[in-house]
Amino acid sequence: MTSTRPLRVPGIAYGGDYNPEQWPEEVWAEDMRLMREAGVTMVNVGIFSWALLEPSEGVHDFTRMDRILDLLHANGIAADLATPTAAPPAWFFRAHPEALPVDKDGRTLWYGSRQTFCPSSPAYRRAALRIADALAQRYADHPAVAMWHVHNEYGCHNAACYCDTSAAAFRSWLRARYAEDLDALNNAWGTTFWSQWYYDWDEILPPRATGAPPNPTQQLDWRRFCSDELLALCTAERDVLRQAAPRIPATTNFMVLRTFDALDYWRWAPELDIVSNDHYLMSDDPESDIDIALSGDLMRSLAGGPWFLMEHSTGAVNWQPVNRAKVPGEMRRNALAHVARGADGISFFQWRAAKAGAEQWHSAMLPHAGTDSRIWQDVVHLGADLKALAEVRGSTAAAQVAILWNWDARWALELPSQPSGELRFQDLVRDWYTPLWRAGVAVDFVRPDADLDRYRLVLAPSLYLVDDAGAANLAGFAERGGTLAVGFHSGAVDQNCHVRPGGYPGAFRDILGVRADELFPLLPSQTLQLAGQVPAGATATLWSERIQLTGAEPVASFADGPLVGAPAVTRHTPASGTAWYLATRPDPATLAALMDRICQEAGVQPVIDSSPDGLEAVRRSGTDADYLFLIDHAGTGAQVPATGVELLTGKPVNESVTVPAGGVAVVREPH
Repeated sequence: MTSTRPLRVPGIAYGGDYNPEQWPEEVWAEDMRLMREAGVTMVNVGIFSWALLEPSEGVHDFTRMDRILDLLHANGIAADLATPTAAPPAWFFRAHPEALPVDKDGRTLWYGSRQTFCPSSPAYRRAALRIADALAQRYADHPAVAMWHVHNEYGCHNAACYCDTSAAAFRSWLRARYAEDLDALNNAWGTTFWSQWYYDWDEILPPRATGAPPNPTQQLDWRRFCSDELLALCTAERDVLRQAAPRIPATTNFMVLRTFDALDYWRWAPELDIVSNDHYLMSDDPESDIDIALSGDLMRSLAGGPWFLMEHSTGAVNWQPVNRAKVPGEMRRNALAHVARGADGISFFQWRAAKAGAEQWHSAMLPHAGTDSRIWQDVVHLGADLKALAEVRGSTAAAQVAILWNWDARWALELPSQPSGELRFQDLVRDWYTPLWRAGVAVDFVRPDADLDRYRLVLAPSLYLVDDAGAANLAGFAERGGTLAVGFHSGAVDQNCHVRPGGYPGAFRDILGVRADELFPLLPSQTLQLAGQVPAGATATLWSERIQLTGAEPVASFADGPLVGAPAVTRHTPASGTAWYLATRPDPATLAALMDRICQEAGVQPVIDSSPDGLEAVRRSGTDADYLFLIDHAGTGAQVPATGVELLTGKPVNESVTVPAGGVAVVREPH
C-alpha cells in the first residue's frame, strides 16, 4: 500500500463488515464497546445499504448513515465507506426491468438477492454513479471516512450477461480491439471454420447457448470483454469518489479464490489505491494453508507490495455443500499467514452474525453465541496480536522465484474441446507452488511480459496461451543465464487461441530443446511409471506426449504405457542458462524432488535453513528490520535459530525462538 493516497489508519488495520442497519439502534452502543475490547480500528460500512440510502429514485436518506459514522468516529474507529452498488433496490428494477441480467440460455435472472444487474446497462450505470456521487459529496470530509470501498466483489454473481444490451456493448468493445477492421476479427477468430465468417458487426453475438462448442477465440474475447466491462464500472465510480475526495484512497475487493476466475486482476490492480482481497477456505481442501499462502503471494504481486485482506471468516461460511468450522488456533494462524504474505489490514465478514437473510449461518467476529464463545476469545486475542505487529506495516518481501500467472492462459486452457477436459490452471500452478511452500522458498507471481531479471528461477507450470512477446521474454531470461522450467501443454496457442504449427510445446520448442509431434492425455484412472533421475517408484498422471530431443537431455522417461522410453522430463542449456520441460504431471514426491534439484541448480535459497515439516516460514523486509514469521501447521511446535525480538510476546530472542504447538512467532531481525 504505497499509493499516493495512503490509508490513514495506524498499524495493521483490524475489523470487519459492519451492518448496523440490520439491528435495533440500541445494539449499536454495545457494538462500539465490544469493538474497542477486540481492538477493532476500521470497519466496512454501507456495502448493501442502497435501498435505505435511496428509498426512491433520486431521493436520499442519510440520517442513519450520519449517526453510524458519527458513532464510529466518537469511538476512534475508522470507516471504509462503501458505495452500495452491488445490490440495487427493488424500485430500480421496477423502473428499469431491462437492466436485469440474462444468462446464456436466454433466461432473465430476477432481483431478490445481490448483483442481479447487467454490467452493460446504461440505466444501472446512471443510478450507480448517482448514489456514489451523493455519498461522496456528503461524506468526503467526514473524519471517520478513511477509505472508499467501491462496490463489492465485482463479478461474483454477474460476471457475464448475454442480453441484447450486452451484445451491443460486446460489439463496441470488439470494434475498438480490432480497430474497426472486421477482416481482422474474422482472421483472429478463424471464422472460416464452420461457416462463421461475419460480414457485418451486427451479426456478432455473445457466445450464447448453441448446439455445438462455440468459437474458442470468441469465448476468449468474451471473457476479456466481461472483465473490462466490470472494470469500466469500477473506475467510473472511483472517479466520482476521487473528484469529491481526492486524498481518500479507494479499493474494491478482489476474489483470488480457486472457484473464481472471472476478472483479469493484472488489469484491475493498477486502477486502485489499495489492492484488497476476499479469501475463504474451501471445506474440501485438506491443505488450505497452501491456498492461503498462494493467494497471499498473488495478492502481494498484484499490489506490488502490501495489500489488504478485506474478507475472510472466523469460522464456517454458509455457501459450500458442507461448511467446516475452524479448529482451535486455525483462525489466528489464517489471519497471521495473510499478514506474513503482505497484508497490512485484516478484516472479516462480518462483525455481528446475522439473525436473518441468506448469510445468517455465516460466522462472524461476534457470533450468535455472543462473547461467551471461543470465536470471540480468538477475535480479542487476534486484535492484541495485530497491535503488537503494528511496526510490520509497510514492509514487503523479496523472492528469487517467479511463477507465471496469466488470466488469458487460464481462460483459454479451460475452454471446451481441449485434448483433456481434466486440465485446471490453478491446480497445475498449485502443484508446482506446493513443494516451494513446503521448502520455505519465497515466490512472486508475474505476467509473461514482466521484468524477470531480478529472479534466479522462473516457473511456467501452465502457460497454454502466450503471445510472441511473452514467449520471447521467457526465452531471453534463460538465454541470459536464468533458469526456466515449463509445464506440459504450454506455449501451444497464441493470443488468439490459434495453435502454433510445427509441433509442441509451440512457442517454447527452441528454448527447451524438445519437439513433440503428438499428445497423449491420460485417463483419470491412468498412472504411468517414470524412470531415470527421479525417486524410486516415481509415477505420473494426467498427461504425456511423444517428445523428440533437439538439444535437451533426458532427465526422466516413461517406463510403461504407449510412450515407453520417451522423455518425460528434460533439461536444456541454451546459452548460459537452463531450461527444463515437464511433459507430464509427476506425483507430489517426484515433483518435489525435481523442484528441489531445479532450485539448487538455480541457486535459490529458502527463507530459513532446514525448516521442520509443517512449519511455514515467511520473511517481510522493512526499512530498519526484517520480520520472520513462523507458523506451525503441524501442531508439534518448533525451535528455530533466530536473533532479535519476538513481537507477539515482546521477549528478546538470542539464539533461537520457540514456536508454540499450533502457534505463531514473529521475530524482528535487525538489519
